[in-house]
Amino acid sequence: MNILTYKGYQGVFEYDQEADIFHGNVINLTDVITFQGRSIDELKQALADSVEDYLDFCADQNKTPDKPYSGRFNLRVDQELHRRMAAEAAMEGKSLNQWIIESLEELVK
Repeated sequence: MNILTYKGYQGVFEYDQEADIFHGNVINLTDVITFQGRSIDELKQALADSVEDYLDFCADQNKTPDKPYSGRFNLRVDQELHRRMAAEAAMEGKSLNQWIIESLEELVK
């Protein structure tokens, strides 16, 4: 997967050989942001321009722009796993949230 990033917004893109153009869209948002260009430099600029246009539009509409990642997500686990995780966290003197964060950081390096 080809990814470009601008101000924390991640755009994925691909090359359309028939049209001889790169085209992409920003991921992990409910709003739609697209961009395209004939070279990687053009594509990078198009991503930046599209994100800036989006932010300006949101400001004009008094709308809070979507953020790529808020740092929050909901996770559902079965009751037994929830109990075991809470017990592990308590034994380590940590909140369940902190214990999960540290566990995930160990897994994703």
